[in-house]
Amino acid sequence: MPASDHFDSHTPSTTTSPGSYTLGDFCIDEYKPIKVIVVGAGFSGLLAGIRFPQKIPNVQLTIYEKSAGVGGTWYNNNYPGLACDVAAHCYQLSFEEKRDWSTFYPSGPEVRQHLEDLTEKYKLMRYIKLQHEVVHAQYDSAVGKWHVRVRRPNPESGVEEEIEDSGDVLLMAVGLLSRWKWPDIEGLSDFKGELHHSAGFATYPKTWEEVAAPWADKKVGVVGVGSSAIQIVAALQPKVQKLLNFSRGRTWLALPFGAEAVAKLIGRDQTRFPDDLRFTPEEINRFKNDREFFRTFRTTIETEYNSSHAFTLRGTALQEQYREACKQIMEAKLAKKPWIAEKLIPDFPLSCRRLTPGPGYLEALCEDNCDLVSTPIKRVTATGVELTDGQRHDLDVLICATGYDTSYQLPFKVIGRNGLDINERWKPHAVSYLSVAVDGFPNMFMSLGPNSAIASGTLLPLIEYQVMYAVQATAKLQRERLKSIEVKPEALQDFDEYLEVVIYDYCVDGHAHNISHLVFRRISPRRTVFTEKCRSWYKVGQEEGRIVGLWPGSTLHGLRALSHPRWEDFNYELADPVQNRMYWLGDGQTYNEKTLTGDRAWYLHEPFLDVPPIPSE
Repeated sequence: MPASDHFDSHTPSTTTSPGSYTLGDFCIDEYKPIKVIVVGAGFSGLLAGIRFPQKIPNVQLTIYEKSAGVGGTWYNNNYPGLACDVAAHCYQLSFEEKRDWSTFYPSGPEVRQHLEDLTEKYKLMRYIKLQHEVVHAQYDSAVGKWHVRVRRPNPESGVEEEIEDSGDVLLMAVGLLSRWKWPDIEGLSDFKGELHHSAGFATYPKTWEEVAAPWADKKVGVVGVGSSAIQIVAALQPKVQKLLNFSRGRTWLALPFGAEAVAKLIGRDQTRFPDDLRFTPEEINRFKNDREFFRTFRTTIETEYNSSHAFTLRGTALQEQYREACKQIMEAKLAKKPWIAEKLIPDFPLSCRRLTPGPGYLEALCEDNCDLVSTPIKRVTATGVELTDGQRHDLDVLICATGYDTSYQLPFKVIGRNGLDINERWKPHAVSYLSVAVDGFPNMFMSLGPNSAIASGTLLPLIEYQVMYAVQATAKLQRERLKSIEVKPEALQDFDEYLEVVIYDYCVDGHAHNISHLVFRRISPRRTVFTEKCRSWYKVGQEEGRIVGLWPGSTLHGLRALSHPRWEDFNYELADPVQNRMYWLGDGQTYNEKTLTGDRAWYLHEPFLDVPPIPSE
């Protein structure tokens, strides 16, 4: 490979004359220590805690988590009705087999407990530092290190202090749903009743049920119609005197994926299964005691999820069929109050905004103590809300379920090469290379970075492959004795161009060196449903705009893309002063040969032994 394709201008490659090259005094697999810093202990951070020690020899790993417990969004959220809207048996890591889920869509506490069990099983607390918030990270080009400042309570006095740490690799695992904000509604701070945000509904050590118990004779308002608002309305409606759901938008409610196949597998009436998603004790015991049945069940649901990509494309038969089916079910469930169906059912395609199953939501809206209010809120008053038509509603409790900041503007400084601030790099919108890397930020990788979520398939497999991408890059840094690995700007630009074409069906006039200078021209009708006019966190909460949340394809497509890194898309710097790129080959032997220890015939055993199948004919 020519030097210009492998090493960047920061480390020029030199030609060594015969006889002047000195071998390294190390074996090819005598790996030097490498330090990895992970920010966040949600699914991504916990997975990093499993995979880095498993795959990287001589690794020192530290996972900083700002909260007092592990789980990320599942630790920090505790709003009424909190639940996962992905099937439970699919909402676990590929190598895990939790078989005792209590319901098809597990509750937040059940998911949180699963993550805590995962932490204990793999002994991850040895790496995790709780209540340690990263407040600044900066790359030092001279030494190829990331320096981080971390805020924590002093272990002895409890007084807040800042400490410093440094590492060779930085993995950003802060998550998509970790930064929330209050809605921009006039007078919100004037409200004299109980005011909550769904993402800030802190009840520990109490449960949400205990917090909501005094609301039995109260009037409660819920602002929003996203997945959190839908779950809150369904949970609170039976427990309060009056509940009003204020919504300025519309939304589709999805059918449970694979309901027909699931009902058939567990022997349920498929017409009744969506109305009772809890598993019976007999069903749970079958999952626990019959491993093959569990695996068949899980694989069937995963296959259903991974067969849904066509409904994200405009005009496909699946999009039209599924849309009509959802419409009919929503109308049927809202038959008692048909005017709600007129206000709630969208005119935009399914999946333009994130789909949610919302069990119990439509039923709650039809109860006498509940209603949907579609007139926009003008202002919040001391005693309730005033609408734009002048109508007022008195409230005792107001819950804002208005989502998260998905702009990818991080709450702390991340400074790359030459003083580049990633928040500035991500203006006017966030960009990435395959959602895992950004040029100008060497040795930094991301899980759930820009354009990393999915609308068809399940998310956890993609998280696994994003983390493994960082692991593979770290292995390359260590194995080849590199100081830095940094994605090429042109590679990131090409991915961004691909993303535009896939999602928007744009072509590019010219080929600029700066993405903001590219001129896009529509070449055909919109290809995907995501660009239709609907308010979505995919577009940073806007009705129209750049898609920053979604991977440009399905889950399976993303897994294929991340499986085998294109190392030619990166620039590299050598860590050693010797400018021969083969210096990492060492002294011509392996450590086990040098010390006459360990397995010296490892190629005869798994996982290295690869036995080919014998053709049947």
